[in-house]
Amino acid sequence: MTFPTFGVGTFRLTGQAAVDSVSTALELGYRAVDTAQIYGNEADVGKAIAESGVRRDDLFVTTKIWTDNYSRRKLVPSLRESLDRLRMDHVDLTLIHWPAPGNGIELPEYMEALAEAKSLGLTRQIGISNFNIDLTRQAIAAVGAEAIATNQIELSPYLQNARLTAFLAEQGIRVTSYMTLAYGKVLADPVLAQIAEKHRATVAQVALAWALRLGYAVIPSSTKRENLASNLLARDLHLDDDDMARIARLERNGREVSPDGLAPVWD
Repeated sequence: MTFPTFGVGTFRLTGQAAVDSVSTALELGYRAVDTAQIYGNEADVGKAIAESGVRRDDLFVTTKIWTDNYSRRKLVPSLRESLDRLRMDHVDLTLIHWPAPGNGIELPEYMEALAEAKSLGLTRQIGISNFNIDLTRQAIAAVGAEAIATNQIELSPYLQNARLTAFLAEQGIRVTSYMTLAYGKVLADPVLAQIAEKHRATVAQVALAWALRLGYAVIPSSTKRENLASNLLARDLHLDDDDMARIARLERNGREVSPDGLAPVWD
């Protein structure tokens, strides 16, 4: 499957909630699922996929390597464990979850170990997550820009990250937006509400359509069937240039996620 622009995220979902969310998403037509080692739900995601009846070849599954597993010695074995939990012999995309500067493992080591995982057939594509421009340059130096499928970063109408996204576009690296609704904060925004009313859409659909119009992939999550179904309709919402200009003015560097010891110095 080619790199999908719309998937379901599973951050903060575990146990039956994760199983139900992914099962419902697949039933509604989602074909991309995003998980991570640290989420503690790979087995739940694997269960939902196995019981869905959807062919594996029709799915795009992403997981992310946690910082404890960045060493050359640990990365590939940890991915094999992820695959066991997911009940599959490969994932479509594996990301380095956070750059975690100063954790004792140098960037070239974990990027080369990630490339090794790809060469072994454990993952079809590789990429990065939460990398700033400088660290992305270092990743490119280690494995080449063409090897990096995406940089998965926090983006929303309140955090538009123009410098980083422009750099990634120059390098031909796709952007995957997470936290596109800013933990729900954008849902009360009056400008987005006006745009939503104009298009007879929801504010969530407007925020997701904004990211899609910019060429980003999105991975919103929900435990509610109606929200999963509604979010998917963002693919059919076409914002005009005036809408996009109004949303551009909402930028406020409103970052929601920046854990100490894991995050880089942001651009």
